[in-house]
Amino acid sequence: MKFALSSKMNMSFSRDMDDEYEKFIRRMNPPRVVIDNESCKNATVIRVDSANRHGILLEVVQILTDINLIITKAYISSDGNWFMDVFNVTDQDGNKILDEGILDYIRKSLGPESCFMPSIRSVGMKQSMDHTAIELTGSDRPGLLSEVSAVLRHLKCNVVNAEVWTHNTRAAAVMQVTDEETETAISDPERLSRIKSLLCNVLKGSNKSSLAKTVVSHSVTHTERRLHQMMFADRDYERTGGDVLDDRQRPNVDVVNWHDKDYSVVTIGCKDRPKLLFDTVCTLTDMDYVVFHANIDTLGPDSYQEYYIRHLDGSPVKSDAERQRVTQCLEAAIERRVSEGLKLELCTTDRVGLLSDVTRIFRENSLTVTRAEVTTKAGKAVNTFYVRDASGYPVDVKTIDSIRQVLGQTILKVKGNPDDSKPVSQESPTRFLFGGLFKSKSFVNFSLVRSYS
Repeated sequence: MKFALSSKMNMSFSRDMDDEYEKFIRRMNPPRVVIDNESCKNATVIRVDSANRHGILLEVVQILTDINLIITKAYISSDGNWFMDVFNVTDQDGNKILDEGILDYIRKSLGPESCFMPSIRSVGMKQSMDHTAIELTGSDRPGLLSEVSAVLRHLKCNVVNAEVWTHNTRAAAVMQVTDEETETAISDPERLSRIKSLLCNVLKGSNKSSLAKTVVSHSVTHTERRLHQMMFADRDYERTGGDVLDDRQRPNVDVVNWHDKDYSVVTIGCKDRPKLLFDTVCTLTDMDYVVFHANIDTLGPDSYQEYYIRHLDGSPVKSDAERQRVTQCLEAAIERRVSEGLKLELCTTDRVGLLSDVTRIFRENSLTVTRAEVTTKAGKAVNTFYVRDASGYPVDVKTIDSIRQVLGQTILKVKGNPDDSKPVSQESPTRFLFGGLFKSKSFVNFSLVRSYS
């Protein structure tokens, strides 16, 4: 007991020392942020210089993507003790960032005024008494979100925010709920235990041996990063017979070793989309890889990414098994946020049980939710759902019309199909800024590059 207590105290002391050292380095070398709207005709250029440490790239990318900026190009260099990034960004409509409020936020969030964010160990983590956070992971099946929502309504819990991802027959959700009567966080231990138990039973369904996990807490995390971590822990990157994507649609991920410099070089070619860079950097960081150099580019609908990485212990990828795991995990990270199905947007006055009612109507019309974002602000609910026919067929227009008649034509809007399921042409990703390096005989390729022709 004394030894265990001493070990915990030593670990806590070590973390405190690390944090104090990082703060000292930041004070001695404050980050510098330069925003340039002149040098590039179609994007705002953001340059960030700072003392280097593990996870700093993810923090910067997270701040830019959290305000819905589109990163069209990026150049990253952090070899040594200094971190230098250049990002070309636009708004959602492809325009430069001219809003002084947004520009000022970027300067403050990335500059010395922010103390350049706490260590990656605590990014996005804080206590909240406004709501209770519920994390769910388990096997996906038609109607699952409806069942979960119904249980929460029965337990007098109101869902104020939620994000749900499904991938490779697995499902993960981060939900923020409040007590129906008090509109505050739920703190009663017995009630929390009952919520956890009933939700776990719902996730298991009729297959009581299936893996399911429910976590209830008062901590606030960065939802999207947490979803990546949850699905990674649930091993959704392992391929199953139910995999929807074929090889022509799957991202082209390749890993080679450059022995002269002891780097592993990861190249990715795939269809571009918002937050793509965050998803790949998040996965590399959570797998304990350090990005020393990177080049990101987009050409039309396609994105190309190139990373020079080492493990935290300083070693490159050591085996074919490790290479395969890196490849599969990056493929999964890219695919999780791909929106399969018809996009429906619901905007209405918030009320208790709204999510339960809407998802029940979807289920009764044989629609299954593949991804969902639920937000509540100032008494308004803005919910986005991606739905498919539960039998795998295209969604019938008559079904949508019927649902809109029930919910209200102005409340539920159809935003089109974001994924037409057509095969995406993937050209070789070795056309990058550093592409000539691949001609060196010092590179060893662990993999057989898939053909996308």
